[in-house]
Amino acid sequence: MPGGQAGNVLYHQRHPLDSFFAPRNVAVIGATDTASSIGRTVLWNLISSPFGGTVFPVNLKRHSVLGIKAYHKVKDIPEKLDLAIIATPAPGVPDLVRECVEVGIKNAIIISAGFKDRGEEGARLEKRILEEARRGKMRLIGPNSLGVMCPPSGLNASCARHTAQPGNVAFISQSAAVASTVLDWSLSENVGFSAVVAVGSMLDVGWGELISYFGNDQQTKSIVVYMETLNDVRSFLSAAREVSLNKPVIVLKAGTHNSMHSAISHTGTLTGRDDVFEAAFRRCGVLRVNRISELFNLAEVLAKQPRPRGRRLTIITNTGAAGILAIDALTALKGELAPLPEAIMQQLNESLPSHWSKSNPIDIMGEASPERYAKTLEIALKNPESDGAMVILAPHPETSPTETAEALKGVVKNAHVPVLASWMGRSDVAEGTANLNHFGVPTFPYPDTAARMFCYMWRYNENLHNLYETPVSIPDTIKDEVAGRAEVEAIIAAARNENRTTLSEIESKHVLEAYHIPTVPAQLAVTLEEALQCAEEISYPVSIMAHIRGNIRSSDYCGEKINLLDERTLQTAYLDITESITKQVGKENFLGVTVQPSTFWEGIELIIGSSVDPQFGPIIMFGSGGRLVESYNDRTITLPPLNTTLARRMVERTRIFGALSSNKNCGGVDLEELERLLVRFSRLVVEQRWIKEIDINPVLASPEGLVALHARMVLHETSVTEESLPPLAIRPYPTHYLGQWFAKDKTPVIIRPIRPEDEPLVVKYHETLSERSVYFRYLHMVSLNQRIEHDRLTKICFIDYDREIALVIEYEDPETKEHQILGIGRLSKVYGTNEAEFAILISDNQQGRGYGKELLLRLIQIGRDEKLDKIVGYIHPENMDMQRVCERVGFKRRYSLEEGLVEVWIDF
Repeated sequence: MPGGQAGNVLYHQRHPLDSFFAPRNVAVIGATDTASSIGRTVLWNLISSPFGGTVFPVNLKRHSVLGIKAYHKVKDIPEKLDLAIIATPAPGVPDLVRECVEVGIKNAIIISAGFKDRGEEGARLEKRILEEARRGKMRLIGPNSLGVMCPPSGLNASCARHTAQPGNVAFISQSAAVASTVLDWSLSENVGFSAVVAVGSMLDVGWGELISYFGNDQQTKSIVVYMETLNDVRSFLSAAREVSLNKPVIVLKAGTHNSMHSAISHTGTLTGRDDVFEAAFRRCGVLRVNRISELFNLAEVLAKQPRPRGRRLTIITNTGAAGILAIDALTALKGELAPLPEAIMQQLNESLPSHWSKSNPIDIMGEASPERYAKTLEIALKNPESDGAMVILAPHPETSPTETAEALKGVVKNAHVPVLASWMGRSDVAEGTANLNHFGVPTFPYPDTAARMFCYMWRYNENLHNLYETPVSIPDTIKDEVAGRAEVEAIIAAARNENRTTLSEIESKHVLEAYHIPTVPAQLAVTLEEALQCAEEISYPVSIMAHIRGNIRSSDYCGEKINLLDERTLQTAYLDITESITKQVGKENFLGVTVQPSTFWEGIELIIGSSVDPQFGPIIMFGSGGRLVESYNDRTITLPPLNTTLARRMVERTRIFGALSSNKNCGGVDLEELERLLVRFSRLVVEQRWIKEIDINPVLASPEGLVALHARMVLHETSVTEESLPPLAIRPYPTHYLGQWFAKDKTPVIIRPIRPEDEPLVVKYHETLSERSVYFRYLHMVSLNQRIEHDRLTKICFIDYDREIALVIEYEDPETKEHQILGIGRLSKVYGTNEAEFAILISDNQQGRGYGKELLLRLIQIGRDEKLDKIVGYIHPENMDMQRVCERVGFKRRYSLEEGLVEVWIDF
């Protein structure tokens, strides 16, 4: 089924975007004979590149345009229209959209410019356009769009000067100028496209819908994007995450300058706009490049070559200088040279002249023959410690670029790792380059370019692997899902009632403790006497920190003193802080100090924090902490929610990771506990949306454990309403669909949404299924080995809760405490609609106990909660039990002669 895994591809329905790319009849509103005008260019492109449909010019003053009968209004056109292209001045566009809606046109491309980019009046025009379109459920591309092309069908519904060649790359550009430039370039470079879309201002159709559409397009093998802004963040991330598993999504993001914004916490100060985009792309499997040429080079490489297993590259060259250039580019992007094992060295020694380089790069000398190149590559491809190969040829009086290319053909066709080439030069190597490209070896004029392409390949593959590596389950994340939430909400409510936007050190630590994040306990002392009393109770040495009214960091005003050994040093420190804070922010803002024990642990100081990005909502930061946190600038950003795998990858991206994982520095930090702490912190960020910024600095990491020494939390302003709180970019685990239930025999179970951590339990669940049950579920036989492959289970367990919900029935054995999954029910949105398809499968030894009916009832309720229009299902005619259950809960049914199945459905 498109858009989900609930069933088979049985639910066929025309997609709302189809008419943009496969229209039967097109109206060009604003068509004209005027030379070089947009209206003429659009019409000429449509009639010059037949697409199998009819074109109707619309012009108020002309009876014909370019010799074709014209109509004064769209309502005058006698045929049913699929697509309207509007190329008229901006002020008249809203009324034209209304006319299109009135005659039933469902799609329109607005080429016209002069909207919100021109000020308030333009923004008002856009608002009117959208209101008119929504009234008739019309979908819009634009304004400011160059148009749309679908080269495989011949459609050119654009005002571009060139028509793209057919190919396998879908190109989506936010800039009409960039799209025009790329089209011009593509003709000379022989690059073809499955589709080209210049989205313009994206008033309606945006990134997410287009990526999903091309993700389901059989003609499209890869998707490349030129992006300037990102509006619907969740839609983009959701679509890209789903599509990137099967097709590369490659993005060139313009505007990498980090905008300056005020921030109260270290976390807010340390995060930049481009950092967040990078984190978002990494989180959804998107591959980001920095040059326009790399967009299409990489699309070609990924389409032609297998993905590398790792980052180790073997370089074969006939010149040492070219090898050095390749090494520099490789190592700059953290690639590595593959080692040459003894067996490989022996074979190379036997086949190469005695003066070859004896190392990687394998320098086979300037006069290398085609046979020498082919034999060396053949040996290199046998190296189990290499993840890819690059072959470099620099012109030499004794080299034969064309013959060498032909000699490599038989070697590369059976390669299991990617092979790239650099035939250096132009005219002398043109024929050889063409031959290599023809039989699937991406070839570049410069070796550093080829090395960068290899690095992009392994990084893309590694990122996908990291995203879908099965995480470790954390104890109590199910039964204790709301632990401490009430206490935290009470703390936040009290602060908001007092019109405070900052929690005290003590309050902040209570919040952390509620989420099982260890802290050093602190006490508030309003006077010197209270501070001395607190120190006596805690025992020296102690540390004190100024407690200041408002959003002020005490460290900014010398408001912290550590390792105070006795009463005398504490008294001096207290007086110093009092004088400093009173002088700088006023006596009325000094509210005392917090007193806490100083630790004797030898450890590493870390920072963990969160802040709110204007587009992506809450983000999480991790890195080196302490007083010089902003000087170290060693941190990484990610989007919540986290699991243990994502937390580990976050830690690994920092420079401090080497120290954390080394016994030499601190005896070894428990990295697994650090992962769990980050996951718990992620839950805090996800659940407590009133918190705007969090700093835990430092978190002390040592063999003795992890402990938060200081914490600071900033709340959203009291004027902010709950509805206006920044949403999460990624929908978190839907805890509200979790609950206990009792089977007919009173067996207690938990019914909850599936999690990535469930993969091992899902494997055991499949072992309980009979062939009959499997056949009824999938409508064909699927072997156990196929059902439990990691790549397949990835799509089942690592789901996007915006696109589908899978409920599992979990049972805990009271004696062994082992957990089992007894059944799974899935509700997947049908691609391009507001409907969903369901499927349910219960373990054979658990059938007849009411589990199937309960799952179905819960899926129906989820459908209502998610505001779906309809739920459908397809059942084998012999599966009478499932048919009866569906009837009991309100489904209608009919037998489909075409599919040979029983279709059931329920409308909302």
